[in-house]
Amino acid sequence: MTLAVKGVVVERGGARVLDCVSAELRPGEIAAICGPNGAGKSSLLMALVGLLEPASGEVTFDGTELARVDLRERAKQIGFLPQIGEVAWDLSVRNLVALGRLPHGDEGTVQIEGALEATHLAELAGRPVSTLSGGERARALLARVFAGDPQWVLADEPLAALDFYHQLEVLASLRAAAGMGRGVVMVLHDLALAMNHADRVIVLNQGRVHADGPPEEALSVGNIIEVWGVAARWLGEPGARALVTGGG
Repeated sequence: MTLAVKGVVVERGGARVLDCVSAELRPGEIAAICGPNGAGKSSLLMALVGLLEPASGEVTFDGTELARVDLRERAKQIGFLPQIGEVAWDLSVRNLVALGRLPHGDEGTVQIEGALEATHLAELAGRPVSTLSGGERARALLARVFAGDPQWVLADEPLAALDFYHQLEVLASLRAAAGMGRGVVMVLHDLALAMNHADRVIVLNQGRVHADGPPEEALSVGNIIEVWGVAARWLGEPGARALVTGGG
Protein backbone atom coordinates (compact mmCIF):
# COMPACT_ATOMS: atom_id res chain seq x y z
CA MET A 1 0.00 0.00 0.00
CA THR A 2 1.84 3.05 -1.23
CA LEU A 3 1.39 6.56 0.13
CA ALA A 4 2.09 9.33 -2.34
CA VAL A 5 1.87 13.02 -3.08
CA LYS A 6 1.74 14.30 -6.64
CA GLY A 7 2.17 17.97 -7.46
CA VAL A 8 0.92 18.96 -4.02
CA VAL A 9 0.59 22.63 -3.17
CA VAL A 10 -0.30 23.57 0.42
CA GLU A 11 -0.99 27.07 1.68
CA ARG A 12 -1.10 28.09 5.33
CA GLY A 13 -1.88 31.59 6.57
CA GLY A 14 -1.75 32.95 3.05
CA ALA A 15 1.75 31.58 2.44
CA ARG A 16 2.65 28.68 0.16
CA VAL A 17 4.43 26.12 2.36
CA LEU A 18 4.56 23.27 -0.15
CA ASP A 19 5.09 24.03 -3.82
CA CYS A 20 4.42 21.23 -6.30
CA VAL A 21 5.82 18.42 -4.13
CA SER A 22 5.78 14.87 -5.47
CA ALA A 23 7.00 11.68 -3.82
CA GLU A 24 5.90 8.05 -3.71
CA LEU A 25 6.58 6.38 -0.38
CA ARG A 26 6.96 2.63 -0.17
CA PRO A 27 6.18 0.07 2.55
CA GLY A 28 9.16 -1.60 4.14
CA GLU A 29 11.41 1.44 4.14
CA ILE A 30 12.26 4.26 6.52
CA ALA A 31 12.01 7.63 4.82
CA ALA A 32 13.38 10.69 6.60
CA ILE A 33 12.16 14.17 5.71
CA CYS A 34 14.92 16.71 6.34
CA GLY A 35 15.36 20.42 5.73
CA PRO A 36 15.93 23.72 7.47
CA ASN A 37 13.30 25.39 9.63
CA GLY A 38 10.32 26.51 7.56
CA ALA A 39 11.12 24.14 4.69
CA GLY A 40 7.68 22.49 4.84
CA LYS A 41 8.59 19.22 6.59
CA SER A 42 5.69 19.11 9.07
CA SER A 43 3.29 20.38 6.42
CA LEU A 44 4.23 17.51 4.13
CA LEU A 45 3.69 14.99 6.91
CA MET A 46 0.29 16.51 7.77
CA ALA A 47 -0.72 16.42 4.11
CA LEU A 48 0.20 12.73 3.97
CA VAL A 49 -2.01 12.08 7.01
CA GLY A 50 -4.88 14.13 5.62
CA LEU A 51 -4.75 16.91 8.21
CA LEU A 52 -3.89 19.53 5.58
CA GLU A 53 -5.89 19.76 2.39
CA PRO A 54 -3.85 20.59 -0.71
CA ALA A 55 -4.78 23.67 -2.70
CA SER A 56 -3.86 21.58 -5.74
CA GLY A 57 -2.33 18.23 -6.52
CA GLU A 58 -3.32 15.01 -4.77
CA VAL A 59 -2.43 12.71 -1.91
CA THR A 60 -3.13 9.04 -2.55
CA PHE A 61 -3.25 5.90 -0.42
CA ASP A 62 -2.89 2.65 -2.36
CA GLY A 63 -3.83 4.54 -5.51
CA THR A 64 -7.00 6.08 -4.05
CA GLU A 65 -7.29 9.77 -3.29
CA LEU A 66 -6.80 10.02 0.48
CA ALA A 67 -9.81 12.30 0.96
CA ARG A 68 -12.01 9.50 -0.40
CA VAL A 69 -10.75 6.87 2.03
CA ASP A 70 -13.15 6.21 4.91
CA LEU A 71 -11.95 8.05 8.03
CA ARG A 72 -12.00 4.95 10.23
CA GLU A 73 -10.07 2.96 7.65
CA ARG A 74 -7.60 5.82 7.30
CA ALA A 75 -7.10 5.84 11.08
CA LYS A 76 -6.47 2.10 11.03
CA GLN A 77 -3.92 2.26 8.25
CA ILE A 78 -2.03 5.49 9.01
CA GLY A 79 -0.66 6.14 12.48
CA PHE A 80 0.45 9.70 13.20
CA LEU A 81 2.71 11.03 15.95
CA PRO A 82 2.56 14.85 15.98
CA GLN A 83 5.47 17.05 16.94
CA ILE A 84 3.76 18.22 20.13
CA GLY A 85 1.86 15.38 21.76
CA GLU A 86 -0.85 16.43 24.19
CA VAL A 87 -2.58 14.17 26.70
CA ALA A 88 -5.88 15.61 27.88
CA TRP A 89 -6.34 13.27 30.86
CA ASP A 90 -3.88 11.86 33.37
CA LEU A 91 -4.27 8.26 32.24
CA SER A 92 -2.03 5.37 33.07
CA VAL A 93 0.55 4.60 30.40
CA ARG A 94 -1.29 1.40 29.48
CA ASN A 95 -4.62 3.22 29.06
CA LEU A 96 -2.97 5.92 26.98
CA VAL A 97 -1.44 3.30 24.70
CA ALA A 98 -4.82 1.51 24.52
CA LEU A 99 -6.29 4.59 22.82
CA GLY A 100 -4.48 3.44 19.70
CA ARG A 101 -7.07 0.67 19.40
CA LEU A 102 -10.05 3.04 19.14
CA PRO A 103 -10.33 2.85 15.32
CA HIS A 104 -10.49 -0.94 15.59
CA GLY A 105 -13.15 -1.00 18.29
CA ASP A 106 -11.51 -3.82 20.25
CA GLU A 107 -9.34 -4.31 23.33
CA GLY A 108 -6.30 -5.35 21.30
CA THR A 109 -4.46 -6.70 24.34
CA VAL A 110 -1.74 -8.37 22.27
CA GLN A 111 -1.08 -5.20 20.27
CA ILE A 112 -1.03 -3.01 23.40
CA GLU A 113 1.44 -5.26 25.22
CA GLY A 114 3.56 -5.50 22.08
CA ALA A 115 3.63 -1.70 21.77
CA LEU A 116 4.69 -1.34 25.42
CA GLU A 117 7.48 -3.86 24.90
CA ALA A 118 8.62 -2.25 21.63
CA THR A 119 9.02 1.12 23.33
CA HIS A 120 10.49 -0.32 26.57
CA LEU A 121 7.58 0.92 28.68
CA ALA A 122 6.23 -2.34 30.07
CA GLU A 123 7.59 -1.61 33.56
CA LEU A 124 5.95 1.83 33.51
CA ALA A 125 2.56 0.66 32.22
CA GLY A 126 0.76 1.39 35.50
CA ARG A 127 2.28 4.83 36.02
CA PRO A 128 0.19 8.00 35.48
CA VAL A 129 1.35 9.90 32.40
CA SER A 130 1.88 13.01 34.55
CA THR A 131 4.75 11.26 36.36
CA LEU A 132 6.72 10.51 33.20
CA SER A 133 9.77 12.35 32.00
CA GLY A 134 9.60 14.11 28.63
CA GLY A 135 11.34 11.22 26.92
CA GLU A 136 9.12 8.60 28.56
CA ARG A 137 6.06 10.56 27.53
CA ALA A 138 7.30 10.73 23.94
CA ARG A 139 7.78 6.97 23.89
CA ALA A 140 4.30 6.42 25.36
CA LEU A 141 2.76 8.47 22.56
CA LEU A 142 4.72 6.44 20.00
CA ALA A 143 3.50 3.26 21.68
CA ARG A 144 -0.07 4.49 21.19
CA VAL A 145 0.64 4.67 17.47
CA PHE A 146 2.17 1.18 17.44
CA ALA A 147 -0.84 -0.24 19.32
CA GLY A 148 -3.05 0.64 16.36
CA ASP A 149 -0.97 -1.74 14.22
CA PRO A 150 -1.02 0.68 11.25
CA GLN A 151 0.41 -0.01 7.81
CA TRP A 152 2.08 3.40 7.96
CA VAL A 153 3.81 5.15 10.85
CA LEU A 154 4.26 8.89 10.33
CA ALA A 155 6.17 10.71 13.05
CA ASP A 156 7.08 14.39 13.35
CA GLU A 157 10.44 14.65 15.13
CA PRO A 158 9.94 11.49 17.21
CA LEU A 159 13.49 11.69 18.62
CA ALA A 160 13.49 15.31 19.73
CA ALA A 161 12.77 14.70 23.45
CA LEU A 162 14.92 11.60 23.81
CA ASP A 163 18.43 11.05 25.07
CA PHE A 164 20.88 9.27 22.77
CA TYR A 165 20.20 5.80 24.18
CA HIS A 166 16.44 6.09 23.74
CA GLN A 167 16.85 7.65 20.31
CA LEU A 168 18.57 4.46 19.23
CA GLU A 169 15.89 2.34 20.94
CA VAL A 170 13.09 4.16 19.10
CA LEU A 171 15.00 3.92 15.82
CA ALA A 172 15.35 0.18 16.39
CA SER A 173 11.58 -0.05 16.97
CA LEU A 174 10.91 1.85 13.76
CA ARG A 175 13.37 -0.36 11.88
CA ALA A 176 11.55 -3.42 13.19
CA ALA A 177 8.25 -1.94 11.98
CA ALA A 178 9.73 -1.41 8.52
CA GLY A 179 11.10 -4.95 8.62
CA MET A 180 7.54 -6.21 9.05
CA GLY A 181 6.54 -4.42 5.84
CA ARG A 182 5.23 -1.19 7.34
CA GLY A 183 6.12 2.17 5.89
CA VAL A 184 7.85 4.61 8.21
CA VAL A 185 8.10 8.34 7.47
CA MET A 186 9.63 10.71 9.98
CA VAL A 187 10.80 14.29 10.16
CA LEU A 188 14.38 14.52 11.41
CA HIS A 189 16.63 17.48 12.12
CA ASP A 190 19.67 15.37 13.00
CA LEU A 191 21.30 14.70 9.64
CA ALA A 192 23.67 12.08 11.04
CA LEU A 193 20.73 10.01 12.34
CA ALA A 194 19.05 10.34 8.95
CA MET A 195 22.25 9.32 7.16
CA ASN A 196 22.81 6.27 9.36
CA HIS A 197 19.26 5.01 9.90
CA ALA A 198 17.05 5.99 6.95
CA ASP A 199 16.72 4.06 3.70
CA ARG A 200 15.72 7.20 1.89
CA VAL A 201 15.93 10.92 2.58
CA ILE A 202 13.68 13.62 1.15
CA VAL A 203 15.30 17.04 1.48
CA LEU A 204 12.90 19.97 1.41
CA ASN A 205 13.93 23.58 0.91
CA GLN A 206 11.51 26.49 0.71
CA GLY A 207 8.58 24.15 0.14
CA ARG A 208 10.16 22.22 -2.73
CA VAL A 209 11.93 18.88 -3.01
CA HIS A 210 15.63 19.62 -3.33
CA ALA A 211 16.75 15.99 -3.22
CA ASP A 212 15.14 12.57 -2.86
CA GLY A 213 17.13 9.37 -2.73
CA PRO A 214 19.51 7.23 -0.70
CA PRO A 215 20.97 9.12 2.27
CA GLU A 216 24.48 9.31 0.83
CA GLU A 217 23.10 11.07 -2.25
CA ALA A 218 20.37 13.24 -0.71
CA LEU A 219 22.65 14.36 2.14
CA SER A 220 25.73 14.92 0.07
CA VAL A 221 28.12 17.66 1.15
CA GLY A 222 26.99 19.71 -1.85
CA ASN A 223 23.32 19.48 -0.86
CA ILE A 224 24.10 20.39 2.75
CA ILE A 225 25.94 23.50 1.61
CA GLU A 226 23.16 24.47 -0.81
CA VAL A 227 20.23 23.86 1.54
CA TRP A 228 21.58 24.59 5.02
CA GLY A 229 24.35 26.98 4.00
CA VAL A 230 26.86 25.13 6.18
CA ALA A 231 30.28 23.87 5.20
CA ALA A 232 30.42 20.24 6.33
CA ARG A 233 31.99 16.87 5.68
CA TRP A 234 31.15 13.28 6.55
CA LEU A 235 33.50 11.07 8.54
CA GLY A 236 33.33 7.34 9.22
CA GLU A 237 31.98 4.26 7.54
CA PRO A 238 28.46 3.75 6.11
CA GLY A 239 26.01 3.24 8.95
CA ALA A 240 28.24 4.99 11.46
CA ARG A 241 28.93 8.37 9.92
CA ALA A 242 29.42 11.64 11.76
CA LEU A 243 28.85 15.11 10.32
CA VAL A 244 31.59 17.61 10.97
CA THR A 245 30.87 21.28 10.31
CA GLY A 246 33.28 24.12 9.72
CA GLY A 247 36.72 23.99 8.25
CA GLY A 248 38.54 22.13 11.05
